[in-house]
Amino acid sequence: MLKRTPLFSVYARHGAKMIEFGGWEMPVQFSSIKEEHEAVRTHAGLFDVSHMGEIIVRGRGSLAFLQKLMTNDVAKLRPGRAQYTLMCNENGGTVDDLLIYQKAEDDYLLVVNAANTEKDFAWLSEHNDEGVELQDVSAETAQLALQGPAAERVLQRLTDFDLSTLRPFSFADGVEVSGVKALVSRTGYTGEDGFELYCQAKDAVALWDAILTAGAEDGVLPCGLGARDTLRFEACLPLYGQELSESISPLEAGLGFAVKTEKATPFIGQAALKRQKEAGPPRRLVGIEMIDKGIPRQGYRVFAGGEEVGVVTTGTQSPTLKKNIGLALVKADAAAVGREIEVDIRGRRLKANIVPTPFYKRTK
Repeated sequence: MLKRTPLFSVYARHGAKMIEFGGWEMPVQFSSIKEEHEAVRTHAGLFDVSHMGEIIVRGRGSLAFLQKLMTNDVAKLRPGRAQYTLMCNENGGTVDDLLIYQKAEDDYLLVVNAANTEKDFAWLSEHNDEGVELQDVSAETAQLALQGPAAERVLQRLTDFDLSTLRPFSFADGVEVSGVKALVSRTGYTGEDGFELYCQAKDAVALWDAILTAGAEDGVLPCGLGARDTLRFEACLPLYGQELSESISPLEAGLGFAVKTEKATPFIGQAALKRQKEAGPPRRLVGIEMIDKGIPRQGYRVFAGGEEVGVVTTGTQSPTLKKNIGLALVKADAAAVGREIEVDIRGRRLKANIVPTPFYKRTK
Protein backbone atom coordinates (compact mmCIF):
# COMPACT_ATOMS: atom_id res chain seq x y z
CA MET A 1 0.00 0.00 0.00
CA LEU A 2 1.32 3.44 -0.92
CA LYS A 3 2.17 5.91 1.83
CA ARG A 4 0.36 9.23 2.04
CA THR A 5 1.53 12.58 3.40
CA PRO A 6 -0.45 14.58 6.01
CA LEU A 7 -1.68 16.79 3.14
CA PHE A 8 -3.31 13.99 1.14
CA SER A 9 -6.79 15.14 2.20
CA VAL A 10 -6.40 18.55 0.50
CA TYR A 11 -5.11 17.32 -2.87
CA ALA A 12 -8.56 16.65 -4.34
CA ARG A 13 -9.83 20.16 -3.74
CA HIS A 14 -6.89 21.50 -5.79
CA GLY A 15 -7.53 19.03 -8.63
CA ALA A 16 -4.35 17.03 -8.11
CA LYS A 17 -3.32 14.34 -10.56
CA MET A 18 -1.70 11.56 -8.51
CA ILE A 19 1.22 9.22 -9.22
CA GLU A 20 3.33 6.68 -7.34
CA PHE A 21 6.74 8.05 -6.35
CA GLY A 22 9.22 6.17 -4.18
CA GLY A 23 6.45 4.25 -2.44
CA TRP A 24 4.28 7.35 -1.95
CA GLU A 25 1.02 8.50 -3.52
CA MET A 26 1.95 12.04 -4.56
CA PRO A 27 0.58 14.82 -6.79
CA VAL A 28 2.47 15.09 -10.09
CA GLN A 29 0.56 18.27 -10.95
CA PHE A 30 -2.39 20.41 -9.88
CA SER A 31 -2.96 22.66 -12.91
CA SER A 32 -0.21 21.85 -15.43
CA ILE A 33 3.51 21.20 -15.06
CA LYS A 34 4.37 24.13 -17.33
CA GLU A 35 2.07 26.53 -15.47
CA GLU A 36 3.44 25.48 -12.08
CA HIS A 37 7.02 25.68 -13.37
CA GLU A 38 6.41 29.19 -14.68
CA ALA A 39 4.82 30.26 -11.37
CA VAL A 40 7.96 29.29 -9.46
CA ARG A 41 10.28 31.03 -11.94
CA THR A 42 8.23 34.26 -11.94
CA HIS A 43 6.19 34.39 -8.69
CA ALA A 44 6.15 31.46 -6.28
CA GLY A 45 4.90 27.91 -5.89
CA LEU A 46 4.07 25.78 -2.86
CA PHE A 47 5.14 22.13 -2.72
CA ASP A 48 4.24 19.33 -0.34
CA VAL A 49 7.52 17.50 0.24
CA SER A 50 6.43 15.68 3.39
CA HIS A 51 7.49 12.40 1.80
CA MET A 52 11.12 13.34 2.52
CA GLY A 53 12.74 11.60 5.49
CA GLU A 54 13.80 13.31 8.72
CA ILE A 55 16.27 11.67 11.10
CA ILE A 56 17.48 13.14 14.40
CA VAL A 57 21.10 12.58 15.44
CA ARG A 58 21.63 13.67 19.02
CA GLY A 59 23.94 13.19 21.97
CA ARG A 60 27.60 13.15 22.87
CA GLY A 61 29.75 12.07 19.96
CA SER A 62 27.28 13.24 17.29
CA LEU A 63 29.82 15.34 15.42
CA ALA A 64 32.40 12.54 15.34
CA PHE A 65 29.71 10.13 14.18
CA LEU A 66 28.56 12.39 11.34
CA GLN A 67 32.12 13.21 10.27
CA LYS A 68 32.71 9.48 9.82
CA LEU A 69 29.72 9.09 7.50
CA MET A 70 29.54 12.36 5.56
CA THR A 71 31.68 13.51 2.63
CA ASN A 72 31.44 17.18 3.62
CA ASP A 73 33.08 18.74 6.68
CA VAL A 74 30.32 18.75 9.29
CA ALA A 75 32.64 20.61 11.70
CA LYS A 76 32.07 23.73 9.57
CA LEU A 77 28.44 23.83 10.71
CA ARG A 78 27.18 26.09 13.50
CA PRO A 79 23.76 26.12 15.17
CA GLY A 80 21.33 27.69 12.73
CA ARG A 81 23.21 26.57 9.62
CA ALA A 82 22.52 23.79 7.13
CA GLN A 83 24.88 21.90 4.84
CA TYR A 84 24.53 19.80 1.71
CA THR A 85 26.46 16.54 1.93
CA LEU A 86 26.49 12.91 0.83
CA MET A 87 26.96 9.49 2.37
CA CYS A 88 29.08 7.05 0.38
CA ASN A 89 29.95 3.39 0.49
CA GLU A 90 33.54 2.09 0.61
CA ASN A 91 33.76 2.17 -3.20
CA GLY A 92 32.79 5.85 -3.36
CA GLY A 93 29.27 5.13 -4.65
CA THR A 94 26.50 7.28 -3.23
CA VAL A 95 24.28 5.92 -0.45
CA ASP A 96 22.30 9.18 -0.45
CA ASP A 97 22.58 12.95 -0.73
CA LEU A 98 21.05 14.96 2.08
CA LEU A 99 20.88 18.14 4.14
CA ILE A 100 22.22 18.39 7.69
CA TYR A 101 20.78 21.02 10.03
CA GLN A 102 22.70 21.79 13.21
CA LYS A 103 20.09 22.77 15.79
CA ALA A 104 22.49 22.93 18.75
CA GLU A 105 25.72 21.35 19.92
CA ASP A 106 25.34 17.57 19.54
CA ASP A 107 21.86 18.04 18.02
CA TYR A 108 21.38 17.56 14.28
CA LEU A 109 18.51 16.98 11.87
CA LEU A 110 19.18 15.00 8.67
CA VAL A 111 16.78 15.39 5.76
CA VAL A 112 17.09 12.44 3.37
CA ASN A 113 15.44 11.27 0.18
CA ALA A 114 12.02 9.69 0.60
CA ALA A 115 12.76 6.32 -1.00
CA ASN A 116 16.02 6.04 0.96
CA THR A 117 14.76 6.81 4.48
CA GLU A 118 14.70 3.23 5.75
CA LYS A 119 17.96 2.34 3.98
CA ASP A 120 19.66 5.47 5.37
CA PHE A 121 18.45 4.83 8.92
CA ALA A 122 19.79 1.27 8.71
CA TRP A 123 23.12 2.56 7.34
CA LEU A 124 23.43 5.09 10.15
CA SER A 125 22.49 2.50 12.76
CA GLU A 126 24.98 -0.01 11.39
CA HIS A 127 27.84 2.49 11.78
CA ASN A 128 26.75 3.95 15.14
CA ASP A 129 29.83 2.93 17.15
CA GLU A 130 29.57 6.17 19.17
CA GLY A 131 26.17 5.20 20.59
CA VAL A 132 24.47 8.46 19.61
CA GLU A 133 20.70 8.77 19.64
CA LEU A 134 19.14 8.08 16.23
CA GLN A 135 15.45 8.74 15.74
CA ASP A 136 13.40 8.56 12.54
CA VAL A 137 10.80 11.32 12.96
CA SER A 138 9.57 11.26 9.34
CA ALA A 139 6.06 10.07 10.17
CA GLU A 140 5.40 12.93 12.59
CA THR A 141 7.03 15.63 10.45
CA ALA A 142 5.59 17.54 7.49
CA GLN A 143 7.68 19.57 5.07
CA LEU A 144 6.43 22.34 2.78
CA ALA A 145 8.55 24.26 0.28
CA LEU A 146 7.64 27.79 -0.83
CA GLN A 147 9.87 28.60 -3.79
CA GLY A 148 10.23 31.55 -6.14
CA PRO A 149 11.10 35.27 -6.24
CA ALA A 150 7.97 36.21 -4.26
CA ALA A 151 8.54 33.57 -1.54
CA GLU A 152 9.95 35.92 1.11
CA ARG A 153 7.29 38.58 0.56
CA VAL A 154 4.47 36.03 0.82
CA LEU A 155 5.81 34.18 3.87
CA GLN A 156 6.61 37.42 5.69
CA ARG A 157 2.87 38.19 5.80
CA LEU A 158 2.42 35.19 8.10
CA THR A 159 5.22 35.72 10.64
CA ASP A 160 6.79 38.38 12.84
CA PHE A 161 10.19 36.76 12.36
CA ASP A 162 12.38 38.82 10.01
CA LEU A 163 12.94 36.41 7.13
CA SER A 164 15.49 38.73 5.51
CA THR A 165 17.93 37.74 8.27
CA LEU A 166 18.05 34.18 6.93
CA ARG A 167 20.87 33.71 4.46
CA PRO A 168 20.96 30.74 2.08
CA PHE A 169 21.51 27.50 4.05
CA SER A 170 20.56 29.11 7.33
CA PHE A 171 17.44 28.47 9.39
CA ALA A 172 15.49 29.37 12.51
CA ASP A 173 13.62 26.86 14.64
CA GLY A 174 10.41 27.46 16.56
CA VAL A 175 9.26 30.25 14.24
CA GLU A 176 5.53 30.96 14.47
CA VAL A 177 4.00 31.02 10.99
CA SER A 178 0.27 31.75 11.04
CA GLY A 179 0.06 30.20 14.51
CA VAL A 180 2.07 27.08 13.56
CA LYS A 181 5.50 26.45 15.05
CA ALA A 182 7.97 25.61 12.30
CA LEU A 183 11.62 25.27 11.45
CA VAL A 184 12.07 27.75 8.59
CA SER A 185 15.06 27.16 6.33
CA ARG A 186 16.32 29.23 3.38
CA THR A 187 16.89 26.22 1.16
CA GLY A 188 15.21 24.61 -1.82
CA TYR A 189 15.40 22.35 -4.83
CA THR A 190 14.27 24.61 -7.67
CA GLY A 191 17.12 27.00 -8.48
CA GLU A 192 15.09 29.88 -7.01
CA ASP A 193 15.11 31.69 -3.69
CA GLY A 194 12.72 30.20 -1.19
CA PHE A 195 12.07 28.42 2.06
CA GLU A 196 11.49 24.92 3.36
CA LEU A 197 9.26 24.68 6.43
CA TYR A 198 9.18 21.72 8.81
CA CYS A 199 6.26 21.37 11.19
CA GLN A 200 4.27 18.76 13.07
CA ALA A 201 2.25 16.57 10.72
CA LYS A 202 -0.98 17.62 12.43
CA ASP A 203 -0.30 21.28 11.52
CA ALA A 204 0.47 20.71 7.84
CA VAL A 205 -2.99 21.45 6.39
CA ALA A 206 -3.35 24.71 8.36
CA LEU A 207 0.09 25.87 7.22
CA TRP A 208 -0.57 24.89 3.59
CA ASP A 209 -3.88 26.76 3.52
CA ALA A 210 -2.41 29.84 5.20
CA ILE A 211 0.45 30.11 2.69
CA LEU A 212 -1.83 29.70 -0.35
CA THR A 213 -4.24 32.31 1.03
CA ALA A 214 -1.42 34.75 1.80
CA GLY A 215 0.06 34.19 -1.65
CA ALA A 216 -3.12 34.45 -3.70
CA GLU A 217 -2.47 38.08 -4.72
CA ASP A 218 1.06 37.12 -5.83
CA GLY A 219 -0.09 34.22 -7.99
CA VAL A 220 1.26 31.47 -5.72
CA LEU A 221 0.19 28.06 -7.04
CA PRO A 222 0.19 24.61 -5.46
CA CYS A 223 2.84 22.61 -7.32
CA GLY A 224 3.45 18.92 -7.84
CA LEU A 225 6.41 16.64 -8.42
CA GLY A 226 6.39 17.29 -12.18
CA ALA A 227 7.34 20.94 -11.83
CA ARG A 228 9.69 20.12 -8.97
CA ASP A 229 11.56 17.82 -11.37
CA THR A 230 11.73 20.25 -14.31
CA LEU A 231 12.83 23.08 -12.01
CA ARG A 232 15.59 21.11 -10.29
CA PHE A 233 16.69 19.70 -13.66
CA GLU A 234 17.13 23.13 -15.27
CA ALA A 235 19.23 24.15 -12.25
CA CYS A 236 21.18 20.84 -12.55
CA LEU A 237 20.38 19.70 -9.02
CA PRO A 238 20.82 15.91 -8.82
CA LEU A 239 18.00 13.44 -8.27
CA TYR A 240 18.94 10.27 -6.41
CA GLY A 241 18.34 7.23 -8.58
CA GLN A 242 19.16 9.20 -11.73
CA GLU A 243 22.22 11.46 -11.33
CA LEU A 244 23.31 9.66 -8.15
CA SER A 245 23.26 6.03 -7.05
CA GLU A 246 25.35 3.42 -5.26
CA SER A 247 27.25 2.98 -8.53
CA ILE A 248 27.66 6.72 -9.27
CA SER A 249 30.09 8.74 -7.17
CA PRO A 250 29.57 12.38 -6.14
CA LEU A 251 32.68 13.29 -8.16
CA GLU A 252 31.22 11.78 -11.32
CA ALA A 253 28.03 13.75 -10.65
CA GLY A 254 29.97 17.03 -10.41
CA LEU A 255 29.48 17.42 -6.65
CA GLY A 256 33.13 17.74 -5.68
CA PHE A 257 32.36 20.88 -3.66
CA ALA A 258 30.66 18.64 -1.07
CA VAL A 259 33.43 16.01 -0.98
CA LYS A 260 36.32 16.92 1.32
CA THR A 261 38.86 14.22 0.45
CA GLU A 262 41.47 15.95 2.66
CA LYS A 263 39.20 16.01 5.72
CA ALA A 264 41.22 15.08 8.82
CA THR A 265 38.48 12.78 10.07
CA PRO A 266 38.37 9.73 7.76
CA PHE A 267 34.94 9.04 6.28
CA ILE A 268 33.49 5.99 4.57
CA GLY A 269 34.52 6.07 0.92
CA GLN A 270 37.23 8.71 1.43
CA ALA A 271 40.10 6.59 0.12
CA ALA A 272 38.20 5.58 -3.03
CA LEU A 273 37.08 9.16 -3.70
CA LYS A 274 40.59 10.49 -3.14
CA ARG A 275 41.95 8.05 -5.71
CA GLN A 276 39.20 8.99 -8.11
CA LYS A 277 39.83 12.70 -7.65
CA GLU A 278 43.58 12.30 -8.26
CA ALA A 279 43.12 10.11 -11.35
CA GLY A 280 40.06 11.98 -12.60
CA PRO A 281 36.57 10.45 -12.47
CA PRO A 282 36.08 7.80 -15.18
CA ARG A 283 32.70 9.30 -16.07
CA ARG A 284 31.30 12.81 -15.97
CA LEU A 285 27.81 14.26 -15.83
CA VAL A 286 27.33 16.63 -18.76
CA GLY A 287 24.61 18.80 -20.21
CA ILE A 288 23.32 17.98 -23.67
CA GLU A 289 21.21 20.03 -26.08
CA MET A 290 19.51 18.35 -29.02
CA ILE A 291 20.36 19.48 -32.55
CA ASP A 292 17.96 17.08 -34.23
CA LYS A 293 14.31 16.99 -33.24
CA GLY A 294 13.78 14.70 -30.27
CA ILE A 295 13.71 14.64 -26.47
CA PRO A 296 16.49 12.80 -24.59
CA ARG A 297 14.78 10.70 -21.91
CA GLN A 298 16.22 8.87 -18.91
CA GLY A 299 17.91 5.64 -19.95
CA TYR A 300 18.55 6.60 -23.58
CA ARG A 301 22.01 5.59 -24.80
CA VAL A 302 24.60 8.18 -25.82
CA PHE A 303 27.15 7.66 -28.62
CA ALA A 304 30.29 9.52 -29.72
CA GLY A 305 32.28 8.60 -32.82
CA GLY A 306 30.16 5.49 -33.24
CA GLU A 307 31.00 4.23 -29.73
CA GLU A 308 28.51 3.97 -26.89
CA VAL A 309 29.85 6.35 -24.23
CA GLY A 310 27.07 6.82 -21.69
CA VAL A 311 23.43 7.21 -20.81
CA VAL A 312 20.91 10.01 -20.31
CA THR A 313 20.03 10.45 -16.62
CA THR A 314 17.33 13.13 -17.02
CA GLY A 315 15.89 14.86 -20.08
CA THR A 316 12.90 16.91 -21.15
CA GLN A 317 11.83 19.96 -23.08
CA SER A 318 12.90 22.83 -20.81
CA PRO A 319 9.87 24.99 -19.96
CA THR A 320 12.13 28.01 -19.38
CA LEU A 321 14.52 27.62 -22.32
CA LYS A 322 12.06 25.98 -24.76
CA LYS A 323 14.82 23.58 -25.81
CA ASN A 324 15.16 19.79 -25.70
CA ILE A 325 17.95 19.23 -23.18
CA GLY A 326 19.28 16.52 -20.90
CA LEU A 327 21.88 15.42 -18.41
CA ALA A 328 24.00 12.42 -19.36
CA LEU A 329 26.65 10.39 -17.57
CA VAL A 330 29.37 9.77 -20.16
CA LYS A 331 32.95 8.54 -20.32
CA ALA A 332 35.34 11.29 -19.28
CA ASP A 333 37.16 11.35 -22.62
CA ALA A 334 33.86 12.09 -24.39
CA ALA A 335 32.72 14.84 -22.01
CA ALA A 336 34.20 17.98 -23.59
CA VAL A 337 31.85 20.96 -23.91
CA GLY A 338 31.11 21.61 -27.59
CA ARG A 339 31.48 17.99 -28.64
CA GLU A 340 28.82 16.60 -30.94
CA ILE A 341 27.27 13.34 -29.78
CA GLU A 342 24.29 11.20 -30.69
CA VAL A 343 21.36 10.05 -28.56
CA ASP A 344 19.54 6.85 -29.45
CA ILE A 345 15.88 7.87 -29.41
CA ARG A 346 13.62 4.91 -30.22
CA GLY A 347 16.19 3.31 -32.52
CA ARG A 348 17.33 6.49 -34.28
CA ARG A 349 20.62 8.19 -33.42
CA LEU A 350 19.90 11.90 -33.25
CA LYS A 351 22.52 14.63 -33.01
CA ALA A 352 23.14 16.70 -29.88
CA ASN A 353 25.86 18.93 -28.44
CA ILE A 354 27.50 18.83 -25.03
CA VAL A 355 26.79 22.24 -23.47
CA PRO A 356 27.76 24.09 -20.26
CA THR A 357 25.68 23.60 -17.11
CA PRO A 358 23.62 24.64 -15.23
CA PHE A 359 21.03 25.24 -17.92
CA TYR A 360 19.36 27.86 -15.70
CA LYS A 361 20.74 30.16 -13.01
CA ARG A 362 18.71 32.92 -11.39
CA THR A 363 20.11 36.39 -11.87
CA LYS A 364 19.34 37.87 -8.45
